[in-house]
Amino acid sequence: MYDLILRNGHIIDPRNGRDGIGDIAFRDGKVAAVGGKIAGASRATKDATGRIVTPGLIDLHAHVYNLGTSLGVDPDHVARISGATTLVDAGSAGAGIFAGFRRHVIERCRTRVLAFLNISHPGIFGFGAPINVGECQDMRLVHAGECVRVAREHPDLIVGVKVRIGDNVSAGIRPLEVALEAARELKLPLMTHIGRPPPSIEAIAGLMQTGDILTHCCRPAPNAPMLTDGAVCGEYLAARARGVVFDVGHGAGSFGFQTARAMLAAGFLPDTISSDVHQASIRGPAYNLLVTMSKFLNLGVGIADIVRQSTAGPAAAIGRPDLGHLDVGAIGDATVLDIESGTFTFTDAIGETVTGERQFAVAARIVGGTLADDHVEAAAD
Repeated sequence: MYDLILRNGHIIDPRNGRDGIGDIAFRDGKVAAVGGKIAGASRATKDATGRIVTPGLIDLHAHVYNLGTSLGVDPDHVARISGATTLVDAGSAGAGIFAGFRRHVIERCRTRVLAFLNISHPGIFGFGAPINVGECQDMRLVHAGECVRVAREHPDLIVGVKVRIGDNVSAGIRPLEVALEAARELKLPLMTHIGRPPPSIEAIAGLMQTGDILTHCCRPAPNAPMLTDGAVCGEYLAARARGVVFDVGHGAGSFGFQTARAMLAAGFLPDTISSDVHQASIRGPAYNLLVTMSKFLNLGVGIADIVRQSTAGPAAAIGRPDLGHLDVGAIGDATVLDIESGTFTFTDAIGETVTGERQFAVAARIVGGTLADDHVEAAAD
């Protein structure tokens, strides 16, 4: 007896090379069967005819320490509107406040939340419209040892180390060096924010190694990665050759259509698509993961590539092989998507708009083998 069968959806599972019509069955919180017409009884079914079924979407860059930091948003709300089944908080909390993040948000919400631990002891504490104090501007707050200690206390949740680097958030490049020290000790990836120079994008990318994550990779100038002739800067190319992961991290100020077009024209696709959703971006221009995915759809990126960048890509980046795919035995998370047709306007971080004819919309989420946010149809088998 299965708990749930999704019937007749267009399954796109890039990690396993699936791209076709079929059924998926779930039992005991796991994927139990994937194929054509799955026989057998089920407690519930859902017809996914005409819809895309993907592994549960993963937003690799979000800020969901809701009410505990000034930039945090409600993880359950974000998950519902974006179709995500996993949210990865990108360093809202540092070692000094992570226990509160765990107890008051992560353990109480219904959404799976994982986290990068900020190298700054208090995390992102001064983010807002009237006040914007960078957490790495004072090196007294940047401590590799405390970061390592707390990360080891929460290995089930912490997937890496986060640092924000830029003229208004850090004391030069030194916080990146300290964060790299902590990440290497933990054998976890480092995720670095790239802001306005100094430091330059070349200096930041030059320090990153295999498995590290460079977020805001499509940022507009200043510190955009494109040369005047439209080519991708050599430091990006060298970093990719070393195995650095390039993440979108849209946010309020870190995605430009001009940069994204040039990168795509040069054949440099991001490895992961993420929203960087927070209090200053949830009402635009980022909104959520689906809107960010839709921007790439209207820039000409193929659906299978976008699904990979939102499922298997982020799962690999955080070392979670149980997520991001629909193989038998995987965690039973899936997202059912529609592609809506019409006229849609998308805006980047500097106000450029693009009119598109398609956008992604969430039809249902399956979380741990159970249909969420949707009416469960009676079993018809």
